[in-house]
Amino acid sequence: MLKNIKLNMSRRIRRTPYTGMVEKHGVSDFTVVNHMLLPKGFKNSVETDYWHLSKEVQIWDVSCQRQVQISGPDASKLVQRLTPRSITKMETGKCFYIPILNENAGMINDPVLLKLDDDMFWISIADSDILLWAKAYALGLNLNVNIEEPDVYPLAIQGPKSENLMIKVFGEDIKKIKFFNFRIMDFEGTKQVVARSGYSKQDGFEIYFKAYDNHFDTTEMGEKLWKTIWDAGQEFNISPGCPNLIDRIEGGLMSYGNDFTNENNPLECNLEQYCKPEVNHEYIGKEALKLIQNNGIKQKIRGIIFEGNPCSGIGQPLPVLSKDNKQIGQITSGIYSPRIKKNIGLSMILKDYWGIGESIFVQMLDGEKRRGTITTLPFPK
Repeated sequence: MLKNIKLNMSRRIRRTPYTGMVEKHGVSDFTVVNHMLLPKGFKNSVETDYWHLSKEVQIWDVSCQRQVQISGPDASKLVQRLTPRSITKMETGKCFYIPILNENAGMINDPVLLKLDDDMFWISIADSDILLWAKAYALGLNLNVNIEEPDVYPLAIQGPKSENLMIKVFGEDIKKIKFFNFRIMDFEGTKQVVARSGYSKQDGFEIYFKAYDNHFDTTEMGEKLWKTIWDAGQEFNISPGCPNLIDRIEGGLMSYGNDFTNENNPLECNLEQYCKPEVNHEYIGKEALKLIQNNGIKQKIRGIIFEGNPCSGIGQPLPVLSKDNKQIGQITSGIYSPRIKKNIGLSMILKDYWGIGESIFVQMLDGEKRRGTITTLPFPK
């Protein structure tokens, strides 16, 4: 296993307004998402962090969730062309989870869409380039839109005590924000988008921080936002954190580029509810997806529970084998769950073997085969 590998910084890997804060709080690891730093660990173990997240409150730098801003008279027309999910009834202040497909119905992103106005949307993307994709499509259709990446840096507040903390910072109106909705809240004279959402199975919020006025230094203002939340969170036992692998897998939250890629269609990713066959609007990949819907899929992502010594996380996919030793999938995200008290993972599983309760084997990197079973997503409570 590679250890103590230095990440050489350059303009291609961007710091965030909070990088100085996470360094101050003892960040131990970074990864790079959308050409931007994402903290991956602090002083605590993943398991200690998991238990803290499930009981207390954490602050996460998730600035890597870049925004593709689409505005102008044809904004809604372009957004609708990008996804099979209908946005016809989407109201301002709502967040929608949307699959974005290529011409073959392959998933190229699974972002959150925010409707700021009838002619203004943010697409909060996973780790792939949607900015250029949207620009190319708008040019091809000669649409009257403006597409850019605004200086917006999401900061996540996650955990069961997140609401109490956010009330202390933003006031009682925080209680009025329903899940996958947002409101515009005031911070130091600036208007900030605050959504009830986050990359965890806990309650939480995401502040889409932006220093709107030119006289504000973005890093200085971002650090002030972090410090304000950090100070207010002391009574709630706040901790610095990041997306937790155990929590993510238990919640069935997929990671683009890892658990699925553009080789996978949304039906394989359990996203049927966002791909209704009866929708009338045109979108990229519609004909290809219709064909898949008619013919059926050959694999689907499932949860795996397997025996053996606790896994600390996997760096390479682990083959999933049937009882007759046929490879039927591979675990792409896996770790030991202290709640379930077994190892857990996510894997695309072939159709004949994806039934809940199906017995399987997981082959470790050293060749050891461990007994396991197929289970639902999210994992059973």
